[in-house]
Amino acid sequence: MPWSEYLAPNASVRFRVTCRKSRLYHSDAVAQRFVDAINARVGGVSSEKDNDEEGDDVRPSQLFIVRITHDNCVVSIDSSGALLHRRGYRLASGKAPVRETLAAAMVIASEWNPATPLVDPMCGSGTIPIEAALIARRIPPGLNREFAFQSWPNYEPDLWNRMRQRGRFSGEIGVILASDRDDGVIKSSVENAKRAGVENDIRFETKPLSAIDPPEIPGSVITNPPYGERVGEAGPLRNLYAQLGKTLKSKARGYSIAMLSADKKLEAAMKIPLKAEFRTTNGGIPVRLMRGITE
Repeated sequence: MPWSEYLAPNASVRFRVTCRKSRLYHSDAVAQRFVDAINARVGGVSSEKDNDEEGDDVRPSQLFIVRITHDNCVVSIDSSGALLHRRGYRLASGKAPVRETLAAAMVIASEWNPATPLVDPMCGSGTIPIEAALIARRIPPGLNREFAFQSWPNYEPDLWNRMRQRGRFSGEIGVILASDRDDGVIKSSVENAKRAGVENDIRFETKPLSAIDPPEIPGSVITNPPYGERVGEAGPLRNLYAQLGKTLKSKARGYSIAMLSADKKLEAAMKIPLKAEFRTTNGGIPVRLMRGITE
C-alpha cells in the first residue's frame, strides 16, 4: 500500500479494526501488523490505541479504518479528522445546541428563499441563522476548519486555497434575525458568526420571544425550541410553546414555520397546523421537523 502518500516519517497513527466471519479475528493483532508494515515502508511511526468508536475527537494522529469481512480486507483513511458536523466556527454553544449539519438540513427542508427574511426567535448559539447565511452565501461547510488530509505529504496547499475561493455569492440576501433572551448566549452567537464569516448577514438581538419584530414581508421562521428532555420539563414548556404560537400568529402572519419537535403535546399548544417533514435524532432525542404556515 502507498503509505508514504499519506504519512510522513515519525507520524502518529491509530487503527480502528473490525473482524467478522474471517480467519483473522484478533483486531489488536491486525492493527499491530499494519503498524509493522507502515514502519517498514515509512519509518519512525508511532501508534496509539483508538478508543473512540464514533471518531468524535480532534487528535492529531492519522486514523485508518480496517474492515475484515469474510476474509476480505478493506482499508480506509480518514481524510477529515474531527467529525464533519464540526464546521470550525462554534467554539461556544448554548445549553442544548443543534448540530451544524442538522441545522443546515432544517434550512434546506424549510425551502427558505434567501431573498426573503429568516427569523430564529430562540437562536441559542446561533447555529441555525449561521448555517442559513452560509447556505445563502454559498460558503462551503467547514471552509475555515482544518482537515486531516492537510497533513498528508501529497497535500497541495495552493490547489486547496484556490478551491476555497470559488463560488461565494456576493449579492444581497434577505435579512436574517436571530434573538434570544439570554444576553450571554447572544454574545457567543456573535462570536460564532464572526468565525463563520457571516457576522454582517445576521442581526443578533437580546430580547424575549414576545418582543420579536419580523419584517412585514413574509419569510421563514426556523427554530429549535427546548424539548423538555434536557433543558426543562414538558409541563412548564407548554406555556412557552403557546406563547410561540401566539407571537407568530400575531407578528409573523404568512411566514412559513420549520421547527424541531420531540413532543406532540407541546407542538399542539402552538395551535398552528404543522406537518412532519422528516424524522431524526438530536442529541440522542427522537425529533421531527415540523412545518406549517401562520395565518
